[in-house]
Amino acid sequence: TLGCGSLWDNISCWPAANFGETKVLSCPLIFTYFSKIQGNVSRNCTRDGWSDVYPAPYPVACGYDSNMTISEEQSAVFYGIVKTGYTIGHSLSLIALMVAMMVLCVFRKLHCTRNYIHMHLFMSFILRAVAVFIKDFVLFENGESEYCSIGSVGCKAAMVFFQYCIMANFFWLLVEGLYLHTLLVISFFSEKKYFWWYIVIGWGAPTLFILAWTITRIHYENKGCWDLIESPYWWIIKAPILVSILVNFVLFICIIRILVQKLHSPDVGRNETSQYSRLAKSTLLLIPLFGIHYIIFAFFPDTVKKEVMNVKLVFELVLGSFQGFVVAVLYCFVNGEVQAEMKRKWRRWHLEHFLGSDTKYHHPSVGSSGANFTTQISMLATCSPKTQRSSTFQAEKSLV
Repeated sequence: TLGCGSLWDNISCWPAANFGETKVLSCPLIFTYFSKIQGNVSRNCTRDGWSDVYPAPYPVACGYDSNMTISEEQSAVFYGIVKTGYTIGHSLSLIALMVAMMVLCVFRKLHCTRNYIHMHLFMSFILRAVAVFIKDFVLFENGESEYCSIGSVGCKAAMVFFQYCIMANFFWLLVEGLYLHTLLVISFFSEKKYFWWYIVIGWGAPTLFILAWTITRIHYENKGCWDLIESPYWWIIKAPILVSILVNFVLFICIIRILVQKLHSPDVGRNETSQYSRLAKSTLLLIPLFGIHYIIFAFFPDTVKKEVMNVKLVFELVLGSFQGFVVAVLYCFVNGEVQAEMKRKWRRWHLEHFLGSDTKYHHPSVGSSGANFTTQISMLATCSPKTQRSSTFQAEKSLV
């Protein structure tokens, strides 16, 4: 019969034990930020309940300096601000991405390979935001009474879903880089054939890595909620993400080199030079959103100084949480092609509403003349699989 139930003492979770049984735990990870001591603490289950922590309270046993209380409080405030910051960022991103997804789904003239890839990227950001909220709820919002049950199947499933969404998001950023590079390098290619390969890369590859990580954790490190990353099995997830960041960075350099060559080509006329300048501006705005900014801290070790780690947290968690919002704005809301199609739909609705539904048959020139006609031709060229080079140019030109 169990004598002592599980205990959460605001620092560690002590599993249930029989009378007379002693439980030994490693010093909590938080103390490694203040001390290099790799100590252990223990409690004994007695008839009167759990004993005090042995051989000494946490600060002494784990090498914590009591003079650092102010620093600890400041750290708690800092982490609270970071959590609030990325919660706001993911919330804004979630709203903007859902609206952008609806816009691209509703307007059929925007349906083409390029926008299909954008929609998959949007979905990866949406899933990432949802996964962050689920993970935070499971780990931080359930209350102290349920904290010691975070090793449950539900908690582990939430972490598996979280890791999958993070990896899928990085891989769809990679797909965006691959697609843009392919458009600039290959004059004619089968977009449908490549699109299915992009699906495999974006959703399939993360599935394989996460499945391998899950099986490994079940058989070799099935403890806690799988939220700690100090084990060597973490590289099953970390290595593919680092590779995707590195490949996207190489693609970024290659794309910049191609654009520079085109801009300095003697065959490029004045008008075309202006167009390529706009393309270059568009690319420079988009490529950093393909995860290039992650290269700054990608290869930093996890045991760097506290100040550096704080900068990394702000950069990747807080600023990174707004990435989905910025992507939605650039790919949808300020996209000239999307704006033109929305204006065209609004004008048609306006004419049908105020002049009668038969107006489009008696006055065909009203909705398709001048600049609006040019815009429609541009959109058709953008989404036409038969005009790949035109698609390449029009797709990027419309972003600025």
